[in-house]
Parts: sequence; C-alpha cells; structure tokens
Amino acid sequence: MSIEFLEPLAAIPALFIGSCAVLGLLVGSFLNVVVYRVPIMMDNAMREECAELANPDGLPLELPAFNLITPRSACPKCRAPITALQNIPVINWIALGRKCANCKTPISARYPLVELFSGLASAVVAWHFGFGVLAFAGLLFTWFLIALTLIDFDTHYLPDQLTYPLLWMGLLLSTTQPVWGAGAMPVTPADSIVGAAAGYLVLWSVYWIFKLITKKEGMGYGDFKLFAAFGAWFGWLMLLPIILIASIVGSVVGFYVLYRQRKGMDTHIPFGPFLAGAGWLCLIFGPQIIERYLAMSASG
Repeated sequence: MSIEFLEPLAAIPALFIGSCAVLGLLVGSFLNVVVYRVPIMMDNAMREECAELANPDGLPLELPAFNLITPRSACPKCRAPITALQNIPVINWIALGRKCANCKTPISARYPLVELFSGLASAVVAWHFGFGVLAFAGLLFTWFLIALTLIDFDTHYLPDQLTYPLLWMGLLLSTTQPVWGAGAMPVTPADSIVGAAAGYLVLWSVYWIFKLITKKEGMGYGDFKLFAAFGAWFGWLMLLPIILIASIVGSVVGFYVLYRQRKGMDTHIPFGPFLAGAGWLCLIFGPQIIERYLAMSASG
C-alpha cells in the first residue's frame, strides 16, 4: 500500500523528477564528504593495523575519531566549522563568492560540480525509471558510482567500503525484483550470482595474464570487485558491453592524457572511472545495448 505523502510523487512525474534532482544535489554535498574522508579513514585503519603488528604487546595506536560524521566539516585552511547554512549545495558556493566565509581561501569548483552532476544524474534516473523501487535502486547505484569514481581518480583506490555494499545490493535486488521491468535489464537471482562471479574472474584473469607477460600490474583488485558488482546488478550478459565501452573510452582518454602531459606509457591511469561510467550508461541504456549486440551477433 502506498504511503500517502509519496502519492503525489507517483502521480506527477515532473514532481518526482524534480524531487530526485534536489535530493541528488543534497546527496552530492554528502558525497564530497565521503570522497574526502573515506581515503583518510582507510589510511587510519592501515596505520592502526601496522602499529598492532609492529608491537602486538603494546598499547593500541590511539587516533582522533575520524569518520563520516566526526569531526564536523571545516575549512581545510583555517579550520573554521562549516555551518548548515553554508552547506546549501551550489547556491552557497556562489553566495560566498567561491571563498571561505572566514579566511577567504578560494573553494574549489569541484564541490559544486559534484553536487550539480549528482543532481542531474539523479534526475535522469528518475525520468528513465519513473516512481518506484527501480528508481530508488538506480539512485543508490548512481551515488555509489560517483563516490567511487572520484576516490579512484584521487587515490587510485576503489575502497571495499563502497564496492562490497554495491555488490550485495545488486544480489539482493535480484531476489526482490527478479525482472527490473520496462526500461531495464531482466535479471534473475541466477543471472546475478553468475554475473558477479564472472565479473570478478574475468578481470582477475586479465590482471594475472598481463602481470605474467609484462611483470607489471595493469589494474587493482578494486576493479575486479566493481566489475563483479556490475555483474550482480545487470547479469552476466551485460559484462561484455560494459568492459568494451570502458576499455575503448579509457584507451582514447589515456592516450590523449599521455600525449598532452608528455608522460611515458608507464604512467598509471585509474580504470575505475571508465568502468563506472560504462556501468552507469548500461543502467540507462542496457536493453538497447543488448538488443543491438544480439542483433549484430545474429547477423554475423
């Protein structure tokens, strides 16, 4: 039975899309926090583990509390706390003249751009799926990918704290919604499980073949887990289109970056952002991609 306050969203598509856009802006502000803090949390956990291994009989390493909530957000330059009013997405960045309210240090344009992109992507998901479980699942999928993309871009890591929940969400979604419905790929629990296993094993195999031939690491284990999550969400049939799109776009962008920056071929360019982008495109255009792919295979 529908919850009464949600009925207008179900009845008026424009209202639902607009609400998701606003929600996406707000979530985008939180994603900026996630992107900044999760790598530090990972580093703190590693330091604590290393300290324990180095001195198992000593006192544990005591680090200040640092998570997604504590401490409060503050200016990285003057450490002045950021108030709730100063956290209004995009608008406050413009109102403050793109500077800290206290020390006037310039605030990076990346923060409002992440918020804007999150809002726009959320609106696209709402428009594509319409009101319902699929839209809310698609929103979560989108927000996780935004965070993973930026963290990988900054640190070359895809943290387990994000890839594993994304994987489990895909597996669970297949049990509660075996057929995604109009505009989405039909995924049964069997498709999801096989897709997750195949996604991990495919990139794991590529990693080891590349390493045995070149003695170098071509990608990280986080890429395997992210690809496994895509297999869980979309099933094994979607894995080939995703990896093809990610590889083609990644190769073009990679060669362009190397050319522009005059760097050698040993330069590491994270693959996660391209994988995430291809996964999101398949969320929106999956049925059309598979339809064309099967048509080409049949004609060939």
